[in-house]
Amino acid sequence: MAIPASLRTIRDEHMALAAMLRSLQQLVRQAPVEPDERFFDTVQAMLFYIDEFPERLHHPKESNLLFPRVARAAPEAMAAIERLEQDHIQGEVAVRALQHQLLAWKFLGAARRQSFVQALDRYVGFYLEHMRTEETEILPVAERCLGAADWAALDEAFAANQDPLTRQHAPAPLYERLFQRILHDAPAPIGLGG
Repeated sequence: MAIPASLRTIRDEHMALAAMLRSLQQLVRQAPVEPDERFFDTVQAMLFYIDEFPERLHHPKESNLLFPRVARAAPEAMAAIERLEQDHIQGEVAVRALQHQLLAWKFLGAARRQSFVQALDRYVGFYLEHMRTEETEILPVAERCLGAADWAALDEAFAANQDPLTRQHAPAPLYERLFQRILHDAPAPIGLGG
């Protein structure tokens, strides 16, 4: 059987997000002692992307479509699914907290830098582990247990994501400015800056 399109999409989106997270860490590590407005705008754009795409498009499809199908087909995966669902809730809260901490650094100065850096490092570690768990504990079970009707529904749902950072889609006009900022200013592997 060919690999379902939704599985490829999920893996592509995970790779794009991992690259975004690593670029974000690199950008923050390379920040000058007193970053300029452009630095803060770029970091804010990257955090907004994480909140807008993975949190609002990718995770709900996993939670509402993929995980229930896997749970029905393979009840033994339920413990992992429950952990991942908690991660989705924590991740949404954590990215918004990071956005707040970034604003604190921007407006209150260097005294807030270290708390942002530490929170970012925890968040990146948390998120990379979350994706690793999905890739090793859920996706192989889904590939083994789900049927053609399940894959058809998942393929249709995930095809609508069209995350431009997977390099398979152009950004929707609404997001053009956001992605141009990220691609221009963020360091590799996501952008051309740095």
